[in-house]
Amino acid sequence: MFKPTLMSARRRALKSSVAVGLSFATAAIATSLFASTSVHAQSYPTKPITLVVGFAAGGPTDIVARALAQSMTKTLGQAVAVDNKPGAGATIAGNLVAKAKPDGYTLFIHHNGMATAPALYRKLPFNPLTDYEYIGQAVDVPMTLIGRQDLPVKNFEELVAWIKANKAKVNLANAGLGAVSHLCGTLFQQTLATDLTTVPFNGTAPALTAWMGGHVDVLCDQTTQTIPHINAGKVKLFGVTTKSRIGALPNTPSLHEQGLKDFEVVVWHGVYAPKGTPKPVVDTLTAALQTALKDPEVVKRMKDLGAEITPVSKQTPDGLRTHLSAEIDKWGKVIRAAGQYAD
Repeated sequence: MFKPTLMSARRRALKSSVAVGLSFATAAIATSLFASTSVHAQSYPTKPITLVVGFAAGGPTDIVARALAQSMTKTLGQAVAVDNKPGAGATIAGNLVAKAKPDGYTLFIHHNGMATAPALYRKLPFNPLTDYEYIGQAVDVPMTLIGRQDLPVKNFEELVAWIKANKAKVNLANAGLGAVSHLCGTLFQQTLATDLTTVPFNGTAPALTAWMGGHVDVLCDQTTQTIPHINAGKVKLFGVTTKSRIGALPNTPSLHEQGLKDFEVVVWHGVYAPKGTPKPVVDTLTAALQTALKDPEVVKRMKDLGAEITPVSKQTPDGLRTHLSAEIDKWGKVIRAAGQYAD
C-alpha cells in the first residue's frame, strides 16, 4: 500500500509541476505577443508608407490620393508616397496590395471600382470583403452629365427627348469598361430604358479630349475633371448625379430632381491595408486619415474640385465595410443586367 501511494503522490507532484510550467509558458507567450503589438503600435511608422493607386497619375483618384498623402505625411511623421500601378480597372493594384506584407507600409486607395470588381471580373484574384483591413472612407466625388457645346438641345428635358428620338445614333463616351463613367452611363441608359452607342476610351483624359473635340455627344464624369471645363463655358451641363445639388454647382439641378428618380452615382474613395495588418496600426492609420479629412488645405482642395469630405460616420473601418458591402449589392445588379464583363 505504501509504494502505490508514494508513486501517486509523485505523479501528482509531477503533473502539478508541468501544469505550472505550462501556465508560465502560456503567460510568457501572451505577454510577449502583447509587448510585440504594443511596441509595433508605439514605433509605427518607422519608414515611408506607400499608397498604391490603380490609375495613372493626374486622374481623379490620383488627385484625391496625393492630397491625402501630403496631409497624412505631416501627421504620421513619415512620407506617404503615392505609387501609380494602372491597369485592368485597378485590379492589378488591388491584387498587389492584397498580397503585400501586412505591416502597414503598403496601402491601397480605390473608388467604387472596389465594389464593382466582383461582378465585372468573374476571375477576380482577390476578395474585397475578406482580403483587406479597412482604414476608412475618405472623399466623395459627384459626377456631372455633360454634352458637347454644339449639341442641339438646351436643357436636360430636351436632351432626354433628343436621346429617345435618336437612340443608337447618340454617342456616349466613357473612360473604359468598368470605369465609373462607364457605370454611370450604363445606369443612365437603364433608367431611360434605351440603348446608346457607347464609346470606351483608355482613361478619362482621352475620353475628355475626344468629347472636347466634338467626336462624342455625351459624357458622365467626375467633377474633379469636368468643373474646369464647366467654369470655362466649354460644355453643356445637364445635371449632377447626386440626389441633391452640390456646393460647387449650386445652380445646377440633380438628375433626380429633373425626373430620374433615385438616380445617384457618387464616386466614393476608401483606403485599405492587407488582411492581417495589426489593429493598432490600422487605428493609427484611421486616425491619420481622419486628421487629413479635417485639414483645411485638403478640404479647400476638394471643394475647389467639387468633391466632398465623406461624413464622419463613414471615416472608420466599420463605416467603409458597411458601405462597400451595400455598393457591391447595388452595382452587381446593374452590371449583371447589362451583361458586360471585363474578363
